[in-house]
Amino acid sequence: MKLNIPFDRINWTTSSFLIGSAIISLTAVPMYLWHYGMDWFQLALFLFYFISTGLSITLGYHRLFAHLSFKASWVVKLYTLVFGAAAFQESALEWVSDHRNHHKHVDHDYDPYNINKGFFHAHIGWLLFRLQHDQPTDNVGDLKNDPLVMWQHRWWLLIGTLAGYILPAILGYLYGGSQAALGAFLIAGVGREFFVQHMTFLINSFCHYIGKRPYSSKCSARDSSFIALFTFGEGYHNFHHEFQQDYRNGVKNWHFDPTKWSIWSLEKIGLATNLRKASREKILLAELEEMKNLVDKRIETCQIHLTDSTRQILQQSVDYLQDISLKLSQRYKEVQNAVEQKIELSRETLSEWRREINEAKQYLKSLHSTEFYIQAST
Repeated sequence: MKLNIPFDRINWTTSSFLIGSAIISLTAVPMYLWHYGMDWFQLALFLFYFISTGLSITLGYHRLFAHLSFKASWVVKLYTLVFGAAAFQESALEWVSDHRNHHKHVDHDYDPYNINKGFFHAHIGWLLFRLQHDQPTDNVGDLKNDPLVMWQHRWWLLIGTLAGYILPAILGYLYGGSQAALGAFLIAGVGREFFVQHMTFLINSFCHYIGKRPYSSKCSARDSSFIALFTFGEGYHNFHHEFQQDYRNGVKNWHFDPTKWSIWSLEKIGLATNLRKASREKILLAELEEMKNLVDKRIETCQIHLTDSTRQILQQSVDYLQDISLKLSQRYKEVQNAVEQKIELSRETLSEWRREINEAKQYLKSLHSTEFYIQAST
């Protein structure tokens, strides 16, 4: 089979870097670990760099600079810009420009990592086969007025090399000589960079491909609690696309979102202010609207597939779904009125209405199983 590779569209610099770091991470890093193992220093250095560069992308590049979800002191900005450069995902200015285009044109042609062009394209292909930025950075005027952001934009490659590769090697040498320096370069440097990059890429690919859409099905963004474990809480992507200026991605108390906890902690010590979040009523409103749309679609599907042998059984389901739809419509109007009148609903009321949403979800699941059984039996 002939591979149709657009060689004329390959960005050889980016491709060489990404493929080279992948080869080193999958060969040289395991070989080093096989021969020398990993002591406490190498593990601690890896964790420090993994957390620092990972959070610099999620907390800094993403929630602070791209979505202005909160305001931060110059210390936080400088830290995330330095270690964001060490993640080797371009400058904050270019990263934010791409990401804002993604939100503005999600699932359409001007979306840089459009999932409709395939999982591979959304994950890494858009970088490998991108000769230059498809659009000018005219959507980041606010960041162009920030001296720290523009300093990093001019020097990010040098900053990233010094902070992400050379500094770990120096620390390793000071700790244990040339062997430890090599290990620090490979593990905390190249291996960590490879892991953090693909951790970020999974949001663009996996979280637009697999997962739940409890807040909106208007776009492909999905929630994945599994991916949240590896991405500092970024896996709750359906919520993020619906409420992109919220400093939280994992909005529920039990959601794993270290980025949210970090921002909250920074506020408590005076390094962050103006944390933005959607009201509980607006979030419930989105859940109600999405649940009602799902119920109405199921009613339509059931009515289309009603046959004489299954009509009586499925008609009962249609009647019950119509009752659910009416109840959800009523709840939607009540919550919408509360939002418009700026009335804060009680926690008990919100909990009760969320319980109704969950009951509707469970019924849809049971209905799907019943329909499958009926189809298999007829």
